[in-house]
Amino acid sequence: MDSNTLLYGGLALAAATLGTAYTILVLWSPDTIVPKPSEETYRTASSPSKHLPLPSVHDAGSVDLSVIIPAYNETARLPEMFSTTLAHLESTRPRSYEVLVVDDGSSDGTADLALKLSLEYPASDVRVVVLEHNVGKGGAVRHGMLHARGARLLMVDADGASRFEDLELLWKAMDGLMPKGDEAAVVVGSRAHLVKTEAVVKRSVLRNILMYGLHTILRVVGVGHIRDTQCGFKLFSRRAAQSIFPAQHLATWIFDVELLLLAKQLGFPVAEVPIEWHEVSGSKLHVFADSLQMLRDLLILRANLLLGRWTVRPPTASSRQ
Repeated sequence: MDSNTLLYGGLALAAATLGTAYTILVLWSPDTIVPKPSEETYRTASSPSKHLPLPSVHDAGSVDLSVIIPAYNETARLPEMFSTTLAHLESTRPRSYEVLVVDDGSSDGTADLALKLSLEYPASDVRVVVLEHNVGKGGAVRHGMLHARGARLLMVDADGASRFEDLELLWKAMDGLMPKGDEAAVVVGSRAHLVKTEAVVKRSVLRNILMYGLHTILRVVGVGHIRDTQCGFKLFSRRAAQSIFPAQHLATWIFDVELLLLAKQLGFPVAEVPIEWHEVSGSKLHVFADSLQMLRDLLILRANLLLGRWTVRPPTASSRQ
């Protein structure tokens, strides 16, 4: 066999390998989430049977803060979290706010419970959106963000693990990133300072090993500058949300990393602020299986960004605030 035959054979093998890898990437990459008509409406406690049209994040903001709570079968944990959240939001008046509970296809009456709980705070502005099928936490957060009215938008987990009062720490940090008041900026709550405390030490050995492994991989994919990417307590300016969330593709647990990578690509400043956090039972995370999915999704995310299959548009002067 001469050298030319070996060369052409090697090139053919390389081309076939790359083609196969690209095909696998396309097949594994999630489709863009297209909402159903019913999912673009919301209900309130005052009109629980009336479905009202949701606004768009690209409209002008009309409240100071939107709080987006993704919720999947959260009837056990939502009451305490809701009480703490609304009590604090009411204490920050005259700052105006709305709360968007995005029911991610729950089967336990989470949406109806949220409406009932909001009755305890008649001055509150609570909107409940129901997704027809479970799309994943990232998909629920994205849906809420795309239909929020706030000048600033906070995502927060329904389990109440993050101390909601620490919103003020994130708010102050965002003030520092937005001297003009309308810039794109992101502030993330962080549990990194708790890594040697009882709250983390009490976790299972497997969960801690996987946590450290994930952090190592994150340094490789480009978000190693953020010590805690997975904390579900993140604040976005409206201008940042207008660019980041339309470009989000992942709906699974690793979606936080995609948000931070998009912010980095866009050149948006990101601050990390220590917050108080405690473990809450009832997590939907299946440590081993979901960790494998996170690894796969990280590879899909990085490959799509590097190949230009997934792109993000920077904010324009015409973006409405």
